[in-house]
Amino acid sequence: MSSVKSESWEWLKAVFIALFLAFVIRYFLFAPIVVDGQSMMPTLQNNDRLIVNKIGYTIGKPDRFDIVVFHATQDKDYIKRVIGLPGDTIYYENDILYINGEAIEEPYLEEYKENAFSLPFTGDFTLKDYTGHDVVPEGHVFVLGDNRQHSKDSRHIGFISYDRVVGSANVVFWPFSEIRIAK
Repeated sequence: MSSVKSESWEWLKAVFIALFLAFVIRYFLFAPIVVDGQSMMPTLQNNDRLIVNKIGYTIGKPDRFDIVVFHATQDKDYIKRVIGLPGDTIYYENDILYINGEAIEEPYLEEYKENAFSLPFTGDFTLKDYTGHDVVPEGHVFVLGDNRQHSKDSRHIGFISYDRVVGSANVVFWPFSEIRIAK
């Protein structure tokens, strides 16, 4: 009888440890996210499922062109691309991105620009036009969706503070036929 009790206790401990580890991994290290909408096309498609790395930004900060997940509202997370870092000046002119006065290539947009229904793909603007600031403030990033004509991003919701950034999202794990690293 005691061996059955001992074996049951061992199984109960194993299940508890597995649940605890799943909780820790899910809430502190990695989490799945589903792309909702077309704002990151062609890089990410509607209903793509990605893994969010939550630990990377606890020890570092987002880099330019990282794909990040952030809390847009209390109930909604968005996924966008980091364009501007603290201290950057940003503007678009003739469909070209300028950061700190230097023209920057955006190779992740080439496919979409070729198939866009209307041009310019990204309309002319300056940071001041949308945010009232000349530079990205400390502790914040400026984000844009890759589908510039259909994206609710920093042009609409303003700068994103570091404390609202959940993590980076680069690994697409669903659909299975599309498993890849998103860049």
